[in-house]
Amino acid sequence: MENSQEKLTKLKEDYEKLRKRHNLPSFKELNEDFQIEKAAETETEILIREVRRFVGDKLMNYMRFIESLLNPVNVPMFIFSIIKLIDAEEKKRLSEIYKKLMKKEIKFIELDLEFNEEKEAQFIKDSYELWQEMKKDMLKVMDKINKRWDDKFEANNKDYFG
Repeated sequence: MENSQEKLTKLKEDYEKLRKRHNLPSFKELNEDFQIEKAAETETEILIREVRRFVGDKLMNYMRFIESLLNPVNVPMFIFSIIKLIDAEEKKRLSEIYKKLMKKEIKFIELDLEFNEEKEAQFIKDSYELWQEMKKDMLKVMDKINKRWDDKFEANNKDYFG
């Protein structure tokens, strides 16, 4: 029985073969952004599909988060606090990201329906590029939200004397 370190080593070796064959991002790059090391715990004959699922799942989670900000229906209360801090520019930026993520989800579903190694690899490469672009925009939005959050919190507590 392999221990987790041996499984991870084998995953890296198997991924390296895929990376070379399809010109994919490095294991380290994908792992930093999509935690693909978790695939070491999954027994699979089709590693590229598992990697694509980790990549796709993260993108879809962000799509759902952005959707809750743009169209808050049955969302946790903290989402409303965030929405109050988002201006028109951020909403536009989030909307653009959301559209790109919607296209990715359609492609993700298509790949779930019919396996094709080349298309799986292309999805991973395209998604990695999208994520690099998207996370910069998301960080800008989150930074503005954090600054406004701090300002709002300080403003709400100025009149309080204990």
